[in-house]
Amino acid sequence: MVVLIDPPNAAGHGRLWSHLASDDSYEELHDFARGLGFSLRGFDRDHYDVPAEWYDDVVAAGALPVSSRELVARLIASGLRRRRGQ
Repeated sequence: MVVLIDPPNAAGHGRLWSHLASDDSYEELHDFARGLGFSLRGFDRDHYDVPAEWYDDVVAAGALPVSSRELVARLIASGLRRRRGQ
Protein backbone atom coordinates (compact mmCIF):
# COMPACT_ATOMS: atom_id res chain seq x y z
CA MET A 1 0.00 0.00 0.00
CA VAL A 2 1.42 3.35 -1.02
CA VAL A 3 -0.62 6.48 -0.52
CA LEU A 4 1.22 9.61 -1.59
CA ILE A 5 0.89 13.26 -0.62
CA ASP A 6 2.61 16.25 -2.15
CA PRO A 7 3.49 19.46 -0.28
CA PRO A 8 0.75 22.06 0.17
CA ASN A 9 1.59 24.24 -2.81
CA ALA A 10 -1.63 24.51 -4.81
CA ALA A 11 -3.51 27.73 -4.08
CA GLY A 12 -7.28 27.89 -4.14
CA HIS A 13 -10.12 29.44 -2.19
CA GLY A 14 -7.73 31.52 -0.10
CA ARG A 15 -5.63 28.63 1.19
CA LEU A 16 -2.98 26.10 0.13
CA TRP A 17 -3.75 22.48 -0.74
CA SER A 18 -1.93 19.17 -1.04
CA HIS A 19 -2.95 16.26 -3.23
CA LEU A 20 -3.46 12.78 -1.81
CA ALA A 21 -3.22 9.89 -4.28
CA SER A 22 -2.50 6.17 -4.52
CA ASP A 23 -0.23 4.60 -7.09
CA ASP A 24 -1.97 1.26 -6.53
CA SER A 25 -5.76 1.70 -6.71
CA TYR A 26 -8.61 4.12 -6.16
CA GLU A 27 -10.08 1.67 -3.65
CA GLU A 28 -6.93 1.94 -1.52
CA LEU A 29 -7.08 5.72 -1.77
CA HIS A 30 -10.76 5.90 -0.81
CA ASP A 31 -10.22 3.55 2.16
CA PHE A 32 -7.30 5.63 3.43
CA ALA A 33 -9.21 8.90 3.01
CA ARG A 34 -12.32 7.48 4.65
CA GLY A 35 -10.19 6.41 7.64
CA LEU A 36 -9.15 10.03 8.07
CA GLY A 37 -12.73 11.25 7.84
CA PHE A 38 -12.44 12.78 4.37
CA SER A 39 -15.59 13.20 2.35
CA LEU A 40 -15.82 11.74 -1.14
CA ARG A 41 -16.64 15.30 -2.22
CA GLY A 42 -12.90 16.05 -1.82
CA PHE A 43 -12.04 13.50 -4.54
CA ASP A 44 -11.12 15.08 -7.88
CA ARG A 45 -10.64 12.57 -10.75
CA ASP A 46 -7.54 10.83 -9.33
CA HIS A 47 -6.73 12.50 -6.00
CA TYR A 48 -8.15 14.10 -2.89
CA ASP A 49 -7.55 17.78 -2.20
CA VAL A 50 -6.18 18.16 1.33
CA PRO A 51 -5.98 21.52 3.15
CA ALA A 52 -2.46 22.52 4.20
CA GLU A 53 -3.36 22.40 7.89
CA TRP A 54 -4.12 18.66 7.60
CA TYR A 55 -0.82 17.77 5.88
CA ASP A 56 1.08 16.69 9.03
CA ASP A 57 -1.83 14.53 10.24
CA VAL A 58 -2.09 12.78 6.87
CA VAL A 59 1.66 12.05 6.85
CA ALA A 60 1.42 10.78 10.45
CA ALA A 61 -1.40 8.45 9.33
CA GLY A 62 0.95 6.83 6.80
CA ALA A 63 0.93 8.86 3.58
CA LEU A 64 4.34 9.07 1.92
CA PRO A 65 5.48 12.67 1.27
CA VAL A 66 6.67 13.14 -2.32
CA SER A 67 7.14 16.08 -4.65
CA SER A 68 4.24 17.13 -6.86
CA ARG A 69 6.24 16.03 -9.87
CA GLU A 70 6.82 12.56 -8.42
CA LEU A 71 3.15 12.19 -7.45
CA VAL A 72 2.04 12.88 -11.03
CA ALA A 73 4.77 10.64 -12.49
CA ARG A 74 3.70 7.74 -10.27
CA LEU A 75 0.02 8.23 -11.17
CA ILE A 76 0.91 8.16 -14.86
CA ALA A 77 3.16 5.10 -14.49
CA SER A 78 0.43 3.20 -12.64
CA GLY A 79 -2.22 4.11 -15.22
CA LEU A 80 -4.34 5.89 -12.59
CA ARG A 81 -3.90 9.45 -13.88
CA ARG A 82 -7.19 10.94 -15.06
CA ARG A 83 -7.16 14.23 -16.91
CA ARG A 84 -10.17 16.49 -17.24
CA GLY A 85 -12.69 15.07 -19.65
CA GLN A 86 -11.70 11.43 -19.12
